[in-house]
Amino acid sequence: MYLMESPPGARTVLNGKEVDYFCGTGYFGLQGHPEVIRAACEAAQKYGIGSATSRSGFGNNPVLLEVERKAAAFFEKESALYYVSGYLGNSILLQGLKDEYDIVFADEESHYSIMDGAAMAQKPVVTFAHLDASDLRKKLREKLGPGKRPLLICDGIFPVSGEISPLPDYANVLEDFSPSIICIDDAHATGVIREKGQGTFEYFNLSSKSYYFSGTLSKAVGGHGGIITGEEEFIERLRRLSPIPYSSSAVPTPAAAATAKALEILSAHPELRRRLWENVFYAKRAFRKLGFELDETPVPIICLKIKKAEMKAIQEELFSKNIAVLYVPPRAYSSVPETGALRIAIFSTHSQEQIERLVEEIKRLI
Repeated sequence: MYLMESPPGARTVLNGKEVDYFCGTGYFGLQGHPEVIRAACEAAQKYGIGSATSRSGFGNNPVLLEVERKAAAFFEKESALYYVSGYLGNSILLQGLKDEYDIVFADEESHYSIMDGAAMAQKPVVTFAHLDASDLRKKLREKLGPGKRPLLICDGIFPVSGEISPLPDYANVLEDFSPSIICIDDAHATGVIREKGQGTFEYFNLSSKSYYFSGTLSKAVGGHGGIITGEEEFIERLRRLSPIPYSSSAVPTPAAAATAKALEILSAHPELRRRLWENVFYAKRAFRKLGFELDETPVPIICLKIKKAEMKAIQEELFSKNIAVLYVPPRAYSSVPETGALRIAIFSTHSQEQIERLVEEIKRLI
């Protein structure tokens, strides 16, 4: 078992020793940023740990509303809905939109939260082959009865493979099955890809009144909780039709204050994203020279497929050299290749020397 004993960052204390850390999702190192920590401490002193009641009554406070204002500004939308965990975003969307679709079509490698969301919405689910628009079309023709309306849902970026869903292809398919809806779980794209960090729809330059996404502020942004943004009428509908955001405890106030400050920092410093992309492309080029097939995207997740029997040993050997990467066994998580994978996360705060040492050690081991 690994025990984290410091904030996650390019250098992190695990099991009592400082290591080069290539795991998790703290791509900008904001979880340990001094201003983020200070904001949390000041909020705890002023407001306490939490409101101890739901937001439907007396549970709102200025900090929660500040997160929603800053998130709406970041995504250039009228309004935002902030809730305790990004995991719940798909449930909120599918409940809030339930009167506008009849059948859910989901990528077969979708994150667990997507399947849980469909179950909570009490809607039938049809899965299609991973990243396969032609199979999506086939399933729509087979399963979508007369007068029925489809909702497509999938990860924007898959958490272990790092693959990006081919949203333009899906949108083209759905043109023949109108009216339709596309919902994206953008947990691993929020803040990370494209110029504004607004996620997968921005990456593909796609927009429509029937396209929606949920994101997280717990990963790249460096705070805590989930977020959905949109027009005021839409956000009000989610509050009304999903019990999750306002009938459960809100994000603890210190974590919300940290989130607001982290959003402020990320909004003011787009160079953090550019630095991240530079590191990602540098690392991917280096691994390609070792013979790994990797995409050209700025996604900071690198999925290395090696012989299954060797990957756990490689993780352990690297840790003995003070380098942390994650071995994910087959079927242990969504989007894991059949062989399993070494999942490597690249941060904006990694130095080129750290990346070079990682690559050299893996080269030696394979």
